[in-house]
Formats: sequence, structure tokens, C-alpha cells
Amino acid sequence: MRQIRFCESVRQSTCAIEVLLKLEVVSIAAAENGFPIASSCAQGARGLKFYAVMQPISHPLPRLFTSMVLLGVLGLFQTASAQSSGPVQDATHEGTITTEPSKIATQPPVGSPVEKTTPPANSSALVIGPGDEVEITVYGAPDLSGHTRVSADGNIAMPLIDYVRIAGLSSSEAEATIEAKLRLNNILNDPQVSVYVKEYNSSGISVAGEVAKPGFYSALGPHRLFDVLQAAGGPTDKAANEVMITHRGEKDATTLLISKNPSEMAASNVALQPGDTVVVPKAGIVYVLGEVTRPGGYVLNSTGGITVLQVVAVAGGPTHVASPGRTRLLHRTENGFQEQGVDLKKLLRGKAHDVSLRNEDILFIPSSVIKEALNAGALVGVAASAAIYRIP
Repeated sequence: MRQIRFCESVRQSTCAIEVLLKLEVVSIAAAENGFPIASSCAQGARGLKFYAVMQPISHPLPRLFTSMVLLGVLGLFQTASAQSSGPVQDATHEGTITTEPSKIATQPPVGSPVEKTTPPANSSALVIGPGDEVEITVYGAPDLSGHTRVSADGNIAMPLIDYVRIAGLSSSEAEATIEAKLRLNNILNDPQVSVYVKEYNSSGISVAGEVAKPGFYSALGPHRLFDVLQAAGGPTDKAANEVMITHRGEKDATTLLISKNPSEMAASNVALQPGDTVVVPKAGIVYVLGEVTRPGGYVLNSTGGITVLQVVAVAGGPTHVASPGRTRLLHRTENGFQEQGVDLKKLLRGKAHDVSLRNEDILFIPSSVIKEALNAGALVGVAASAAIYRIP
């Protein structure tokens, strides 16, 4: 707004100067032709003579003077414009400076959750243990690199820094530990270490109990229960319908029932981690020997309870030469076997109460042809070699 007003005033001043110059020329011309000259316009005879001399160039002079005035006015206008633009630029710079703190304030502080991009440590990560085979590489220092095996106390030996304990650490943690020790002993200023585990002998799953091939099975990463049991040859005929799982660092074992229902088997196939121990316990077995259709040992089901009549029925019942009235039952105790007489003939006719059986009981049904019966020691020997069956 100020610039517009300034330009308007300059234009008016220029027009006024041109009008005054034209009036001066007109006054001088009138004086030469004999017309009366106003006192304000005529400046005496000297001025008239000067005009007479300069008359040939009377017309360029006003224009030249006007151009000079215009150039001066334009120079003043440029100077005024530069001076007026200075505060605007200063104000612009001031606005930039005042807005700078707001930009800085919007940046997240160091250590805020936005900058924390490191993922949380995985609890199932493989860790180094005694007996593991590792290869240490120190970049730029081949004399410090080498191939070694973790000792029983969890240490490895390295040149110039003696022993370093890496048992219980992951590969990245072992690298940081070795780098810190190299830096602490002033061996290297900025060491770069790589730890590669070639063989995890300690990170496996132990399988024991009633399996075909009990032992230690390497497991690099999580595995399923059924995969480990299959690697161990599967459960034996004497295996119970349950497993006991103990995780590394825990004392209490978790008992898991293995269901025969296909819809429930998926829930039993839990994930295992390196360091877990799986124990398949032995199931309860009762033996039916002597004169029955299918003598042998019968694995108790998950309920664990069975009676004389039930196990005899599963064994196919007495043969035609059996002497059910002289049936003998042997209970295992801390002091050996305790013998008890059972009248199977009355049980079959419903004239006596059924008898419950316990784990490792031996039910012997003698023959009516052979009068001499086997003693307890002989029956135990026969039971050890008997075939094993599972009760449905």
C-alpha cells in the first residue's frame, strides 16, 4: 500500500515539473513576440538573451531535463524499494527462526518407543552348551580365529585372552562377549567377531522310558512331540498312554495324556524346545497265565482299574482243560509276591464277588490234567517272556 502511494506521488510530481517547464517556455516565447510577460515568468533581459541563444535547442532541453528527473526518481524508487524489502526479509527470517524450535520439538526423543526397533529376544533361541562345536572368526586377525569345542565347564580357549565362557549364550551374545574381552585386554580397538556353531550337541531333546530307541536327539529349533517320539522308534507295547515333559531349568514335570481319539490327538502334539526331556512311563500290566485262550500280559488302560473277570474275558476265557477252581493270584509287594486263592469257577457263575487287580499282578489258571502247579518263581519267569496285549 505504501509503494502504491509512493508511485502515485512520484507521478504527480513529474507531471507538475513538466507543466512548469512548458509554462516557462510559453512565457519566453510570448515575450519575444511582444506579448506582456508576467513577472513570475520573465527573469530580465539576461534570461531573454540566454533563451534567444538556446532557442534552437528549446525543445530537447525540457525533455532532457524531464528524463534526468525521471531517472533520479527511479533511483530513489529503487532505493526505497530495497529499504522497504529489508524488513520483510528480516521478518521472514524471524518467522523461520521462531518456527524452528517447533520442528525440533516434534522429533521423538532419543530412546523413545518409536526408535526402538530391536525385536525382543526369543525365549526359544538356540544357546551354546558344553560339547558344542564352534568356529570363531576375528576379522582382520586370523591368528585369533580358530575352530574349537566348548569344554565341560562351558569355556573356550582363545589366544591372548585365555578362556572365555560362552555356555548358555546365543551366537550373537557370544560374539559380543568375545569382542568385549578383546577390547578390554587392548588386543583390538574395534574387534569384529563371528561365532558359528557347527554342531549343537547340547541343544537336543532327551527321550527316555518305554520307547524303542531311547537317547538324545538333536533338535535345532522347536519340534513336535509326535516327531520326537517317532524319531525314537515310537512307544513300546508296555508304554502308558501318557508322557512326562520337563523343560530346561524347571524341576516339575508336565504329564500329558495321549488320547487315542483322532480329534484329540492334535491337542496332544505339543511343541518341544531344545533342552526338554520326554519320559514315556511304563503302563500298568497284569498277567494272565495258564489255561486261557490267549495268555500274556495286558496293559491297563487310562483308567488303571481292572478285575479278574474282565481280564479273563479279554484273554478269551478258560480253556476246556482249565481248572478254574484252583486259580491263584500273585500280588507284588515290597517283600516279594503274596499269593491269594481265587475261585474263578464261582466268579464265572456269579456266586462270589469279583476281585480287583493291581499293576504287575499275576493270575494263574492251572490245568486239570497236570496236578502239579508252578510256584511263584516259575510264574514270574513265564510272565517276563509273555506276550503283551493292550486292553481296548
